[in-house]
Amino acid sequence: MKNDFKGNKQALPCKLCAVCGRTMSWRKAWAKNWAGVLYCSDACRARKKSAGTTP
Repeated sequence: MKNDFKGNKQALPCKLCAVCGRTMSWRKAWAKNWAGVLYCSDACRARKKSAGTTP
């Protein structure tokens, strides 16, 4: 499968990180699991675990 992407990032889907609220653009590595991507980084993924236990 050839990718004809020429660098127009505005055409890619975006979503917000569940922890910090940063905008995340679609990445080829996330293509199979885009619906399940919630965090922009490993740091945010780790922070949600500690933030979820605080009342």
